[in-house]
Amino acid sequence: MKKYLLAINLFLATALLASAQDTLKKERFSFHFQQTIITQYKPAFGAKYTGDNSLQTGTETQSSITSTLYGGARLWKGAEAYFNPEISGGSGLSKTLGVAGFPNGETFRVGSASPSIYIGRLYLKQTFGWGNEVDTLQPDLNQLGGVRSKRYLSITAGKFGMADYFDGNEFSHDPRTQFMNWSLMDNGAWDYPANTRGYVLGAVAELGMPDWSLRFAFTASTTQANGAIWDQQIGKANTQTLEFEKRYTINGFKGTTRVLGFLNNGKMGNYNQALALNPTAPNVDTTQAYGRHKYGFGISADQYLSKNFGVFAKVSYNDGHTQTWYFTEIDRSVSFGATLKGAGWNRKDDELALAFIGNGLSTPHRDYLAAGGYGFLIGDGKLNYAPEMIAELYYKINAYQNKFFLSPDYQFIVNPAYNKDRGPVNVFSIRAHVEF
Repeated sequence: MKKYLLAINLFLATALLASAQDTLKKERFSFHFQQTIITQYKPAFGAKYTGDNSLQTGTETQSSITSTLYGGARLWKGAEAYFNPEISGGSGLSKTLGVAGFPNGETFRVGSASPSIYIGRLYLKQTFGWGNEVDTLQPDLNQLGGVRSKRYLSITAGKFGMADYFDGNEFSHDPRTQFMNWSLMDNGAWDYPANTRGYVLGAVAELGMPDWSLRFAFTASTTQANGAIWDQQIGKANTQTLEFEKRYTINGFKGTTRVLGFLNNGKMGNYNQALALNPTAPNVDTTQAYGRHKYGFGISADQYLSKNFGVFAKVSYNDGHTQTWYFTEIDRSVSFGATLKGAGWNRKDDELALAFIGNGLSTPHRDYLAAGGYGFLIGDGKLNYAPEMIAELYYKINAYQNKFFLSPDYQFIVNPAYNKDRGPVNVFSIRAHVEF
């Protein structure tokens, strides 16, 4: 009898796997869309002085918009191709200047606020799987529905966003649906490789196991800080990123810890050299030379404490000797927060979330700014240094069938751009997000 039961179970398992694989084959193509509009209002605030890259002290209202079409296709066994044209426009407060942890993660540091179309992502992904255990993948943005082995090796090459693969914190990662602040999108001190629009050219390899993953990326660099042109000298200008992710459960609730390390190589300027050349008006761009590096790490953890309540924490660091090249001017960062889903008040798809951030600078970086130097994001002409402290609170409303969401948001910023002589600043926001 046991042999017959074993044979029946084996037959059922085989049939289930075959059915799942058939489902996988059925979704050969995928099309999705998202649009996010964020409007932010800042009342006037006090400041003892204002520089070229300062947050302006007067009352401001600014809006941003991004629209993305997600297209995917299955080419052959294990191979997928994705293409994401995108249009964005609008501007951040004060031309996206004056706060290291900027309050709108959907704004880009571009010269024009007029809407423009560009290719966000264009890449090929090849996956090799083995073993009988599988995960069911639901149709999603840049994800074809079906099944995938729990043991796999995937290789992705082309143009993509580093946040697509790294530091995927459950509660603090996506400014279109979660916290809006730049410091909460990823590890704040990770100067993650990207062009002006937030995308990069390169390759990612990921080894996946049932309860852990290991990822490595080799990517290109831009010719200038916050630039749009890719450096052709790939041997001298490149980045390497390595992340280990461990998944587990505590008291039956899932959690994840990620440890990330990075090394950026390129034609970067050096803060100490800039000060030595011109102690009263240093310009870090004048010291740019190949052979410079920036290295650092980030630790990110998230944990559900109940079905509807979860917490997260992040800590990150970079050496801070060379100028910020890609992301934002943060050399040390700590953040933590929590998200509560609205099941307790019969709004199960709503979210209430609160986070706190502390950002800091290396000694060379703060000395450079204090002497009147400017980065590509901050610089008040002088500096009375203190850590930049931020709190963010949002409530996400499921306005229509999990396709349209409205999120009022409030951010309180103390010592914007690390300057005790400016602020505090209040930022009020409303976000409209649609996806299907």
